[in-house]
Amino acid sequence: MAFATINDIPVHYELLGEPDAKNLVVFSNSLGTDFRIWLPLFDELSEDISVLLYDSRGHGLTGGADKPFGMADLVDDLIALVEHVGIKRAVFCGLSVGGLICQGVWQKRPDMVKKLVLCDTAAKIGAPDAWNARIDAIAKDGLESIADNVMERWFTADFHQERADDLAGYRLMMSRQAVAGYSSTCAAIRDTDFTNALATISVPVLCVVGDQDGSTPPELVKATASAIPGARFETIEGCGHIPCVEQPEQLAALLQPFLKKA
Repeated sequence: MAFATINDIPVHYELLGEPDAKNLVVFSNSLGTDFRIWLPLFDELSEDISVLLYDSRGHGLTGGADKPFGMADLVDDLIALVEHVGIKRAVFCGLSVGGLICQGVWQKRPDMVKKLVLCDTAAKIGAPDAWNARIDAIAKDGLESIADNVMERWFTADFHQERADDLAGYRLMMSRQAVAGYSSTCAAIRDTDFTNALATISVPVLCVVGDQDGSTPPELVKATASAIPGARFETIEGCGHIPCVEQPEQLAALLQPFLKKA
């Protein structure tokens, strides 16, 4: 484990490899998770790929949940962390809200971005009323009150039936996040719309989605890919919202050639 003070908060991260590695990926995790969701995928990647993992603000072992924050803060945190560890340029791979964060990094610091992997995400995710309802529900009854519904969106029926122990573990991960950090991240997603910026993306982009994603359905991700010049769109069969957990082998099979292609 490693920690750094970034924008006045402690940030939990792990750099596996060298900051100047030829193939380096910065991973940004989804709402209600921490960087451990990427570990099954890391096991499938070749040894010449270095990675930066981190817990986003208000999640995992990273601080900042005590004060409201927005997308600009989440973007600035990642930029500052990348600078802190000495990375000049990398592939940025973001899942769900992590994908929004990576789009924000492209807008603010395109010099940092070699390629983008937008995984189960979009330029705009969900309707404001739905996010407000979720924020109100957890303010009243806590994260436990929405956990089962979230698991239905995250994972397929087969995952629920065949991997009950894993399901229980990821349910705990989600329900034990800081309520304030989770709520601020919900508000950040609610208030973010990068649709008009998609046409400005000039680096190679891979958009990936699980074919049974209940949070960012394939048609939503495909619409985002269609608005990015030259973007590639792929679906992963038998997969929900968290492919790095449910289908890491399939995700790695898409990710590795994309990373190494000149």
